[in-house]
Amino acid sequence: MPELSSFHDVRFPVAVSFGATGGPEHRNEIVRLTSGVQKRNARFAQSRRRFDVGTGLRSVDDLHDVLNFFEARRGSLHAFRFADPFDKKSCRPDEIPAPADQAIGTGDGSTAEFQLVKTYGTGEEAYVRTITKPVPGTVTVAIDGSVQTEGTDFTVDHLNGIVTFLSGSIPAADLAVSAGYEFDVPVRFDTDQILAGIASFNAGQIPAIPLMEVDA
Repeated sequence: MPELSSFHDVRFPVAVSFGATGGPEHRNEIVRLTSGVQKRNARFAQSRRRFDVGTGLRSVDDLHDVLNFFEARRGSLHAFRFADPFDKKSCRPDEIPAPADQAIGTGDGSTAEFQLVKTYGTGEEAYVRTITKPVPGTVTVAIDGSVQTEGTDFTVDHLNGIVTFLSGSIPAADLAVSAGYEFDVPVRFDTDQILAGIASFNAGQIPAIPLMEVDA
């Protein structure tokens, strides 16, 4: 019986991910009208990230770890966590996440669930990215600047990025809710085969091992 795809809540080897290359991709459609004016439409509401982790391989041991991970995921079948070396915090890379980093909503006295997001830019031009894979133990939350306690005031679903306030701690009307966190990107291998040779490391050649972001 065929095995169905799923999300494996495991992280790709971090030592290799530090040397990966890649970044966000927006898919836009550009049409030139008869008047000569260009009409541009966004095909995706959210950007998608692509990476090549082959550039992170530094040794045969690294390759062994990646091959082991690749086999356990059945190639492209199962998705997993990936630590984006360029963008993995609610704040700047050199800072420590803080509860006031990102606005995630406004209380109304009854809503208990708030989705983690990260905002790029300001004002009407801002892009709001949904964060679904926060790193356990890193999420901090504040209501109107008052820091909340995980387990007492709120819980975090680390598979969908939803913060749920517990009874007695639900944000009152018009109070700002904010959060700080580290996060991973849900990805899968964008290949079902890894071609590598032991001699390739001495020759300075490395295999391409592509990853692509998924909804998981």
